[in-house]
Formats: sequence, structure tokens, C-alpha cells
Amino acid sequence: MSAIVREGNIATITPGQDLVSSMVPEFKQELASLLADSPAEVRIDLTGAGMMDSIGIGVIIATHNSMKKKGGKLIIVNASGNIIKLFKSMRLDQHLNLDS
Repeated sequence: MSAIVREGNIATITPGQDLVSSMVPEFKQELASLLADSPAEVRIDLTGAGMMDSIGIGVIIATHNSMKKKGGKLIIVNASGNIIKLFKSMRLDQHLNLDS
């Protein structure tokens, strides 16, 4: 279960583990519940996540697209060096807001 902190119109969700297919269904449900509250900004704090597979990347992209459609913003914070390299190799760093 992810830690979720709401501060005004900003919500931060911290899965605390790798974003891989085995944990993604629960994480997607938590994100859907979070997005239902229509925060202006969602931060995904990747503290504790050392790796991410294609399913995890898909969840990040889908969340980014949902926030963009609502006029909101998704920010990825505390991503490991490996995850940042992955985003850069896929050129996702050009679309996602990465904050270390």
C-alpha cells in the first residue's frame, strides 16, 4: 500500500517499492482514487523504487495523460539514477516533469 499525502491541491503518492507488474494493479487503484479527487498536481515519489518495468512505465504515462487532460500536472520526484536513465533512453524525460 502506497503512502498518500494531500496538501491543499497537491497530492503525493509514494509506492515505496519497484514499479513492476506484480504491484501495479494495487497502485493503479490507488492512483485512480487519488485522481478522482481532481488535484491540480500529483507527485509520484519514487523513493524506494530502484527499477520499473514496462507495466510501471505504462501507469506513469497514463497518469501523465490523465492529468494533462484535466489541466493538471504530474511530477516524478526522487527517481533513482536507473529510472532516470530509463526515462531518458525512451525520451520520456521530454514529456514528464522529473524533479530529483
